[in-house]
Amino acid sequence: MSADRDRQRNARSGRAGGDGAERDRRADRDLVPDVVIDWSSEPSNRRAGDSPTSERLQKVLAAAGVASRRVCEQLIVAGRVSVNGVVVTELGTRVEPATDHVAVDGVAVQLDTSKRYVMLNKPTGVVSTMSDENGRRDLTEFTAEYDERLYNVGRLDAETSGLLLLTNDGELANVLAHPRYGVEKTYIAQVEGTVTPATLQRLKTGIELDDGPIAVDRAKIVGAPSKGRTMVEVTLHSGRNRIVRRMLAAVGHPVTALVRRSFGPLHLGTLPLGRTRDLTDAERGALLTLARTAQQSEETR
Repeated sequence: MSADRDRQRNARSGRAGGDGAERDRRADRDLVPDVVIDWSSEPSNRRAGDSPTSERLQKVLAAAGVASRRVCEQLIVAGRVSVNGVVVTELGTRVEPATDHVAVDGVAVQLDTSKRYVMLNKPTGVVSTMSDENGRRDLTEFTAEYDERLYNVGRLDAETSGLLLLTNDGELANVLAHPRYGVEKTYIAQVEGTVTPATLQRLKTGIELDDGPIAVDRAKIVGAPSKGRTMVEVTLHSGRNRIVRRMLAAVGHPVTALVRRSFGPLHLGTLPLGRTRDLTDAERGALLTLARTAQQSEETR
């Protein structure tokens, strides 16, 4: 892909200002207390048992954009880096970028640069699939500009707008979309009628639907009711089909408009409707941390 196309993609994706954020992030990384590194103790050769494809940890961290290699070395010696959940302080440590899980200060680092993570502010009237036999607008309209083959993580019904994650990271997508991991999601709903505190309490206590009981984690009224309608913010972990619409209808307040504002650690922010952008380093780190934590919790049950 040409440099011009990259610049055009960045402009379309609303990534202006990213260079400044990157400089700030690197500056933060550079604020590492002086660490005395004993270069004589660093192994010069690959140790027995290391894979031919493994690389030195500080090199991998620098390639991932964490900081300069020298600062990455300081982070390792300071005990701020972990590999597969174990803190390492030896500069000779080698890792497999494709399989090992590395974190700095507890935040996961994306080592596999072939993986892409894109946020879409999905408009209404678009189905959450890559093709539609009925000819409706689908997600390929928003993924065509990317070289990677991206897929959606979870779904929003056609008449719901808002945050949808697109990625070619199948392992992460499976974790985030699976109901047992219960990724938190926040929606803003415009509903008919005036919602009362008692109604919000019913939603939090739990109600019975055709497919079983359900409760939201949090619910609040946003602003004052107007023209017989109320704006309600609800947060829940459930991924059941059209669950927000069904819950609000069950308590007497049918939804007239619905927007998903957040998904796990991701927030829609000011991303315009129908636009995409790559996740920031911080967002990718938070997302990978969430997925790895969920997997580890499941494994220890």
